[in-house]
Amino acid sequence: MGLLKKKKKKGGLSRSSGASGSSGVESSPLRPQFVEKMPPCGNACPNHNQIRKMLMTIHKAEDLKKSYDQAFEEAFYIFLETTPFPSVCGRVCPHPCETECNRKDKEGAVGINSVERFIGDYGLDKDLKPKMLTDEKRDNKVAVVGSGPGGMSAAYHLARRGYQVTVYEAFPKTGGMLRYGIPNYRLPQDVLDKEVQRILDMGVELKLNTVIGKDISYEDLKKENDAVFVAIGAHKGRLLRVEGEDAENVFTGTDFLHRVNKGESVEVGDHVVVIGGGDTAVDAARIARRLGAKATILYRRTRDEMPAIDEEIVGAEEEGVNIDLLAAPLEIYCDNGKATGMKCQRMQLGEPDSSGRRRPVPIEGDTFDMEFSTLVAAISQEPDFTGCENMIEGKDWIKIDEKYMTKVECMFSGGDDVNLGLVIDAIYHGRMAADHIHEMITGEAVPKRPDLKVVRIEDMYHHYYEEKQPIRQAAIPVEERFSDIDREIMPP
Repeated sequence: MGLLKKKKKKGGLSRSSGASGSSGVESSPLRPQFVEKMPPCGNACPNHNQIRKMLMTIHKAEDLKKSYDQAFEEAFYIFLETTPFPSVCGRVCPHPCETECNRKDKEGAVGINSVERFIGDYGLDKDLKPKMLTDEKRDNKVAVVGSGPGGMSAAYHLARRGYQVTVYEAFPKTGGMLRYGIPNYRLPQDVLDKEVQRILDMGVELKLNTVIGKDISYEDLKKENDAVFVAIGAHKGRLLRVEGEDAENVFTGTDFLHRVNKGESVEVGDHVVVIGGGDTAVDAARIARRLGAKATILYRRTRDEMPAIDEEIVGAEEEGVNIDLLAAPLEIYCDNGKATGMKCQRMQLGEPDSSGRRRPVPIEGDTFDMEFSTLVAAISQEPDFTGCENMIEGKDWIKIDEKYMTKVECMFSGGDDVNLGLVIDAIYHGRMAADHIHEMITGEAVPKRPDLKVVRIEDMYHHYYEEKQPIRQAAIPVEERFSDIDREIMPP
């Protein structure tokens, strides 16, 4: 928001005698000057969506004599300048933009995430199509490996520029972790399907059930294309490395959610224990409740350190999920190939580790047993690098430079195979990789983002703004959530 600054001439204020030369009225040389600043919401968004512009487009509709339908459509296209997934992100993004909203220090942050969902759904309902950046159809070919948020974001931004884009997906359906790692009650698959199809309708070719590195080598893909963007995600769940985890009723978090999201029948019994404190762990526990089981989350730190979205933790507690904190597994007990329980260690927090969180330290001699019918280890996940090992450096995952290129020429990467992050992080990686692929092919430099000061609440006359309490979207009652495993918690 532009702020008024005072511009003062040297020597301070001057005295004017007025038109008659004798009025004694003092005039000022001070003049208002618009100084553009960076809104904290847009600065905090990993993809730097134009949040302020979108909100003001809607807010000023009547002043500019526009209908709200016109304003909503304009807002939709503002989103599509940076992201092809407003309906998806309006449901699953943890909205760091709202955390930085200046109004949070007045009466509460603007419900940006809810507005994004509304505008995204408006675009779907009206079947609004993306706007191309050129009518030119280029001869250049780009391969995208993976149809998750990073891969489809890159495909979208390249297609807008007229490139021939082919997306290769190892699974039978598109979406990556959006489809196979997020439950339908948070992200209905028909919403995902529509936003992906909108990208495919731009001329993007899709090849499903095709594993790059196995069915087609990365080297052959590189030979056939001017550039390759690798966005394979992180679908492999990490193991606990404790005795007994190879039992048939012990799953990794990604495997458990993958099976459920594919529609497989998963028998979980009467008590599911989930180890971990991230979104995957919370999702697995809430799915267990929908499958009719008691659910317990076992986490080695305190709730303050849980990396899961706070709203999802609250939702899990509302649905009866028990969270057992400061505890970690030591050993899994098995009987005839099935896990029946485990020995757990009580923990306490010590000094901070490299992540900044306090390190969990065992309390000597303080152990306990826990019984269960199914165990889900949702401690972390990692990519399957089969076939692209030459892009890895040392113990790191795929390494990229400031232009999102790997150490292999013309091969770019982004998303969870570079570093585990948010959906919106992967979308940003795909967008920036597309920009730099275009730069590599055409020589057109990627425009630099304006280096503007972020305007904070202390820089504003916030008393000028009328106080309005935030309106939050209501979730369906808890008792209605278990009637259908796929029922969306936040209804349209």
